[in-house]
Amino acid sequence: MDFLRPASWEEALAAKAEHPTAVPIAGGTDVMVEINFDHRRPEYLLDLNRIDELTEWEVGQESVRLGASVPYSAIMENLRTELPGLALASHTVASPQIRNRGGVGGNLGTASPAGDAHPALLAAGAEVEAESVRGTRLIPIDAFYTGVKRNALEPDELIRAVHIKKADGPQQYSKVGTRNAMVIAVCAFGLALHPETRTVRTGIGSAAPTPVRAKEAEAFLNAALDEGGFWESGKIITPAIAKQFAALASGACNPIDDVRGTAKYRRHAVGIMARRTLGWTWEQYRGAGRTLEGAA
Repeated sequence: MDFLRPASWEEALAAKAEHPTAVPIAGGTDVMVEINFDHRRPEYLLDLNRIDELTEWEVGQESVRLGASVPYSAIMENLRTELPGLALASHTVASPQIRNRGGVGGNLGTASPAGDAHPALLAAGAEVEAESVRGTRLIPIDAFYTGVKRNALEPDELIRAVHIKKADGPQQYSKVGTRNAMVIAVCAFGLALHPETRTVRTGIGSAAPTPVRAKEAEAFLNAALDEGGFWESGKIITPAIAKQFAALASGACNPIDDVRGTAKYRRHAVGIMARRTLGWTWEQYRGAGRTLEGAA
């Protein structure tokens, strides 16, 4: 195994172009586990730790540009207002040591359906900034996951950053695991209210071959909130609406049985999380958060 250690982003792109099979490594929280257990033996490792810009973020007027290697601990500490769903997801990532090393770029590169960041990124409607020596492109998060642990990156591309719109409404994240620490999700659910567009987006993790949105549940809830005048009135969502939203979210899953849980349990848990996160976010919208967001 050869170890490539570029000193700049330009050098990293050149190395990836010359060695398309090179596996990027930054935090190493996924890659090193696979290597240590001999599940993966890449010909080249491409170390990105000398490239400081990957650990930087920029808060713009409408969105946050998050460097691929910004650690979860930094998201929790600095971006909980702009990216509340992702900050909540970051809290659930493994241990403090791993939260200090791992970043969203690694989750995206690995594209495991159990990655903690994916539901929050889907709910927020993120875009992935991919670059090669040929140029830069933005990949919508809905088009990024292409299969089990597969993504839309070309062989010569690297993830440089993630663009995420600043929250214009409440966001929530819920995760079920077999213990409280160092846990891989049995399933996870993210939900974001977007009062500016009067829409709701969701994200589901570890309950299908790829991270997915519950699109039928979103369409149902968007119509129910609009037709019932809920956005304007801020009235309590009825139990019947919440129950149907949860059922449709559960139906969006296509899980498997494995050592962490059964398919039946995952579907049930996603429905419960969908109902609860809807309740939490809507209470935030109805309360102080609704006033602060100017959605009254």
